[in-house]
Amino acid sequence: MPTPWYQESITDESEILSSRVRLARNIKKYPFRKTITPVGALTMVTEATQAIESAGENRFFLKIDMNTLNQTEQAVFQEKHIVSPEFISGKLPKGLMLSRDENISVMLNEEDHVRIQAIKPGEGLSLAYETAGQIDDLLEEHLEFAFSAEYGYLTACPTNTGTGLRASYMLHLPCLSKTVDLSKTVLPQLTKVGVTLRGIHGEGTSSMGNIFQISNQNTLGKSETDIILGLQNVTHTVIQKEQQARENILSTNRSQIEDIVYRAYGILTNSRMISASEALDLLSDIRLGYITGLLAQPKPAKQIYQIMMEIQPGHLQRTAGTEMSEQERDIKRSEYLRQIFM
Repeated sequence: MPTPWYQESITDESEILSSRVRLARNIKKYPFRKTITPVGALTMVTEATQAIESAGENRFFLKIDMNTLNQTEQAVFQEKHIVSPEFISGKLPKGLMLSRDENISVMLNEEDHVRIQAIKPGEGLSLAYETAGQIDDLLEEHLEFAFSAEYGYLTACPTNTGTGLRASYMLHLPCLSKTVDLSKTVLPQLTKVGVTLRGIHGEGTSSMGNIFQISNQNTLGKSETDIILGLQNVTHTVIQKEQQARENILSTNRSQIEDIVYRAYGILTNSRMISASEALDLLSDIRLGYITGLLAQPKPAKQIYQIMMEIQPGHLQRTAGTEMSEQERDIKRSEYLRQIFM
């Protein structure tokens, strides 16, 4: 059975947890999402789904009917970064094609008619780009996408027009987060070069567990190769800043960091109620402890980010088989974490 990216050991080995490429496309003969009718949206979703099946990709993709999923199941898809919050909240007919390892997905009728997404563990941006491109090429054999010789691929949001490519890394930046205000130091520098830093679930979300998404802002006037190389270079600079901050902390406040790491371990192995935000911050400290070698306790079988994902509300409720109140989730979360680390 193929392995989802978040179960790969490489996600725990560096600042980069994962690499993602998304391609935005619209089918030429249909109005964009804000003006398309429900009937037109359903027809478009059906046609796009059939295009994937005609390309033979149904061997690898599962067809997911989002309209039949309950809130918990939809939350799980979002927590796994398979779908976006906007896709879940959309009221028009929509569809999802998902690879069996969950690393490739095609959202139908999100902000654009077609959103192709490929995720790879660790530093795998070039491979994610190659994978997304292969799916794009297959679909383009069966669908005519809206394209302008002057502007490139036409999209619902002007910032995606051109290549329609949004590349991103998911980064763990615990030491930078502890030493500087990223919104006032790192973010303005990134914005100047067309790159942005967002929260754990992308645009409009906050950082949790010191996890950030760094991605290109614009696609117009740049080639796909330029976008990929530019993001790789900028991300390398951010990682250097994180590593320098780590070295400075370890050389000047090693005991303080050891205390933070072991306090985190103590709380996670002894708490009886814990919120998602607190648990994510503590797991961030645990991950820092393993990366620096400060934490001597054996590493759990699951990757730290996988644990971060599985303590979020959707996953907890799916495992329990029932919806739970916030307090019930806090209790269940602490039980899960004690089992993982003890």
